Amino acid sequence: MHGHRKRMQLMLLAFVPIVVSPLGLDPIDRNTVRNLASSNSIQPPLSVFDDDKKNRRRKQHLVSVFSSCGLASLFLSLQLHPVYAADLGSDILLSSTVFGDADLRFFLAGGICAAFSHGITTPIDVIKTRQQVDTEKYGAGVLDAAKIILQEEGAKALLKGLGPTVVGYGIEGAAKFGFYESLKPAMSRLLDLENLAIPYLIASVIAGAAASIMLCPLERTRIRLVTDPNFASNLLTGIPLLIKESGITSLFWGCPAMLSKQVPYTFGKQVSFDEVAKYLYSIVSDPSNPLTKLEVSFVSAFIASISACLLSQPGDVILTDTYSERGTVPLSFSNVTKVIYDRQGFKGFYSGLTARIFHVGVIITSQLLLYDYVKQALGLPATGSS
Repeated sequence: MHGHRKRMQLMLLAFVPIVVSPLGLDPIDRNTVRNLASSNSIQPPLSVFDDDKKNRRRKQHLVSVFSSCGLASLFLSLQLHPVYAADLGSDILLSSTVFGDADLRFFLAGGICAAFSHGITTPIDVIKTRQQVDTEKYGAGVLDAAKIILQEEGAKALLKGLGPTVVGYGIEGAAKFGFYESLKPAMSRLLDLENLAIPYLIASVIAGAAASIMLCPLERTRIRLVTDPNFASNLLTGIPLLIKESGITSLFWGCPAMLSKQVPYTFGKQVSFDEVAKYLYSIVSDPSNPLTKLEVSFVSAFIASISACLLSQPGDVILTDTYSERGTVPLSFSNVTKVIYDRQGFKGFYSGLTARIFHVGVIITSQLLLYDYVKQALGLPATGSS
């Protein structure tokens, strides 16, 4: 009984960031608004390295933040895998897992496939982001937008945001796939329904929300790198600059916007992939054939990419508008939504859709194909085959 109570307390603590972030970090501080309103113009960002003492303090803050994240990740990993906890002989860790019979191979496979698939599509993401921020200049078409960027900024501009994309989506992918696969059996046992799509949907929503919190700082950095040519040059200088501009909590501004994109994206991708693959395996003649597995994975991944793109497109536009603010406190979720609607109407929420369908199609199809391959290489069954 004591172990069950301890497990419930840990689960509540794990979901505190999901509840607190949208409610506590998105609203704009009154003093900040007053200071911004009293200034005649937005001052350019100060150099990160001007003051040695401030620079040392900033580095100390960053070390503290990342150390805390690392310790939290280690603690959660030990909770997810009781064998590791037993090996360390820790009496503060639970003997059973929080999410049921979690397998860390899902986390590894998810991190690898997400980092790779998002990294190789960075140029498409740059074009899509520019189209969403400045539709007049870049909205004519994907190729026209690419030509403008190449002519004005060179080929290097198409790789802006590569660092935070690979790191951020590697972490996000590990959490999303790992939590989703771990929660599926737990939710299925808890709900005890014949239709597994419902527990799978709930598992994907929780996994998407948890992964979104982790992604916020890196996605905010990526969008500023892509949309603001006067911003920092890379991830390592971008995060300290954001902290210098607006404080460490500013890394989590726009959390509701992130949730509005990532939660629909996650259940559109994960559940569609699972259900379509399961159906295809039920009608093929030889499910164990390697070529059949590849065909099933490809078709399921392609359908999942379309589903995820259409469901998450409005949230993606809201997220881009939220994080593209330069040197100011982003507007609240409701205000950003109103600005987009006033600017272009309902179609504004689907600006950049052509580029994003191609972008997301390549990402998800390659991601899920690689995920299934890595899973099988690690000794796990192909999605939908068991």
